[in-house]
Amino acid sequence: MSKSSFLKQFFKEKKMVGSMTPSSRFLAAKMLNHVAIKDAKIIVELGPGTGVFTEKILDMLGPDTQLIVIELNDEFYQALNTKLKHPNLHLKHDSADQIGNYLNELGFEKADLIISSLPLANFPPELRNKLLLTAKNSLSEKGKFVQFQYSLQSMKTLKRIFHSVKVDFTAFNFPPAFIYTCSI
Repeated sequence: MSKSSFLKQFFKEKKMVGSMTPSSRFLAAKMLNHVAIKDAKIIVELGPGTGVFTEKILDMLGPDTQLIVIELNDEFYQALNTKLKHPNLHLKHDSADQIGNYLNELGFEKADLIISSLPLANFPPELRNKLLLTAKNSLSEKGKFVQFQYSLQSMKTLKRIFHSVKVDFTAFNFPPAFIYTCSI
């Protein structure tokens, strides 16, 4: 997807697209460098946008690891569907609150890892809480939820929902981003 197409989606869908530019490879590295992708049985990615994280996850995927990618935006979904091909990839055009349905569809109860690019700060509190609770309830006992945001606005909510919340930061993204790694 071109930068101009991405920018068009930002202005068209401001509540669903959190930035004027796609995530950088530096943010992708920070998001994924401390989670065990190869050891996971099932990974879920929420709101992949242009697929920057998705492509990196696919490169790191273990041979038996399944990846469910859920994208609601029509343009992003179509671009991902055209661009990404992998036997362990399950691309879904749906809302992030449907995680459980897609886990069940593949014969899993819980995910080992959930990677989220959802623009939580843009969502009304009820929707933000619903999505985060759905993510928490979809994680295995030792699972991790990794989320990035452009501010610390979601810290209080994440600490209320998850037992442990660790924060990292990358200045090498536009805009700079905070990375939350949460455990249940």
